[in-house]
Amino acid sequence: MKGQIRKALSGFYYIESEGTTYQTRARGNFRNRKITPLVGDQVVFESSNLTDGYLLEVLPRKNELVRPPVANVDTGVIVISLVEPAFSFNLLDRFLVTLEYKDIEPVIYLSKLDLMPDDTLAKLITKRYEAIGYQVIASPDEETNQRALFRIFASGLTVFMGQSGAGKSTLLNKLVPELELATGEISESLGRGKHTTRHVELLPIAGGLVADTPGFSSIDFLDIESRELPRLFPEFVQAAPLCKFRECMHIKEPGCEVKRRVEEGSIAVSRYEDYQQFLEEIEKRRPVYRKKK
Repeated sequence: MKGQIRKALSGFYYIESEGTTYQTRARGNFRNRKITPLVGDQVVFESSNLTDGYLLEVLPRKNELVRPPVANVDTGVIVISLVEPAFSFNLLDRFLVTLEYKDIEPVIYLSKLDLMPDDTLAKLITKRYEAIGYQVIASPDEETNQRALFRIFASGLTVFMGQSGAGKSTLLNKLVPELELATGEISESLGRGKHTTRHVELLPIAGGLVADTPGFSSIDFLDIESRELPRLFPEFVQAAPLCKFRECMHIKEPGCEVKRRVEEGSIAVSRYEDYQQFLEEIEKRRPVYRKKK
């Protein structure tokens, strides 16, 4: 039979197939083949009853995320707080680069607008990222935001991501109260939220699937190569054909259109500075050597 992994917990994979959920375990050869089944995977399995099945094969994926561990994602909603924890352009750009690399459609959701004294920061973020082409959900009216999210959910598999304490589970509870997802307070000593979501599960909402996933506050670019980074900034991709050199990295090269646009203000300085930082991180990354068996 064929189906989709909807939940992974304690070594069990819960597979939905034609409206029925089967509890399965993975065959031992997955470990030998270095394949880890992920929530969202389309799979082949066998089962004589609802609680004693075996996962046999993971079908090809269009993408996968490591943190959170989900496969075949269509949209990534980055829930990022304006306050508690404090907003970070750098962190937002890390999430955006990660989603661009995985060919996942990014959506930016600004949370905790009600805790801000005014809407200056929200307007700045919205203007900056909508100019690049990203959808930003940041209305002071919660119902407007909810309608926008429901439209996104209907388009396929959506992942919520963002730093701990940004309000992902709280937001999902408002959208679908019967979920009763665990939420955590902000840790005063760390300035970030406590991890409250213990596993990844796909939740059927508004005709699509939504993954409630653990929050995290940092991203390491373990797979991205330095030559790939420029294409992960849409505004750089738009400017690059006008650069003097075809393979311009937008750092030291003369006649660089990206640098010119940064100087004139049409590309945000914060985006360019983050690009420089990310590039340096990638270039200084230690190579990973795998042990030979």
